[in-house]
Amino acid sequence: MRVSVALCTHQGERWIEQQLRSILAQTHPVSEIVVGDDASTDRTLELVREVASETDVPIRIRHHETALGVAANFADAIAATTGDVVALSDQDDVWHPDRIERMLPQLEGVALVHSSARLVDAHGAPLGSTLEASLEMSPWERAAMTEGRALDALLRRNLVTGATVLVRRDAAVAALPIPAGWIHDEWLAMCAALGDGVRYLPEETIDYRQHGGNQIGVQRLSALGKLRRVLEADSGKHARKAERATSLATEAQRRGLASGASLQALIEKARHERARAQLPRPRALRLPGVLRGVAAGRYGRFSRGLADVARDLLEGRS
Repeated sequence: MRVSVALCTHQGERWIEQQLRSILAQTHPVSEIVVGDDASTDRTLELVREVASETDVPIRIRHHETALGVAANFADAIAATTGDVVALSDQDDVWHPDRIERMLPQLEGVALVHSSARLVDAHGAPLGSTLEASLEMSPWERAAMTEGRALDALLRRNLVTGATVLVRRDAAVAALPIPAGWIHDEWLAMCAALGDGVRYLPEETIDYRQHGGNQIGVQRLSALGKLRRVLEADSGKHARKAERATSLATEAQRRGLASGASLQALIEKARHERARAQLPRPRALRLPGVLRGVAAGRYGRFSRGLADVARDLLEGRS
């Protein structure tokens, strides 16, 4: 199978050369690299061209004078690939040499496979943790993601990090365009879960760099940090979740991605998020609505259970 790489960049001169060389050093060679550059003004593209001059692997640049944003940039890069499989890549990570070799067999029978990652600092030094640990993936979530029940897990929260993804190109292109409000990895994962399926490889296949400037990164909070997050003001996140869940149900039906029980689950998810967004500002008045959600099992099926019950009861509402 021909493997294309969709690599998106923005002001990535510090990291891009190391990442490109790790991609070109794969034990299962990639067939092409499509670099989607979002209005970089530093040496990013100069470094890409330098590496391209040293390899027979085609490296094609799609430079956007006006930044498209992360999701649209990845969508454009994916659409420009020609391989059977697309490997997604951030500009600031480093692939383990056998990433493709290990992950490609896992695509058998599914549309998308993703993995864990080793977390490293800005200098590439291990932070002593993994992506799976930072996500605090529960045993139930891990089992769902590895045993063909990804939709059940993804209806609660996203567990797929784009930097670790391999996806069949036909499935990725069929998922385009990405609706407003969605990040590319979340949308691709949800579409794959509704289609041929998602598989999780619980192994670290890349070094996932955490340097403070990540557009999308991971952060493992302390108990105090989690309490602060529960109590912090809503700031519109519930409305955004409701909008995303509603667009998912609408688009899945319009595009023929879901029907029957799966479509009904998406509709119920959207109702749940709208109900959360419409809870009253005074904390004391939220209890009846939250209890209705608990009694109906919606917090267990479509949210993170007691953690989100506590959030909805205690958080500030702007």
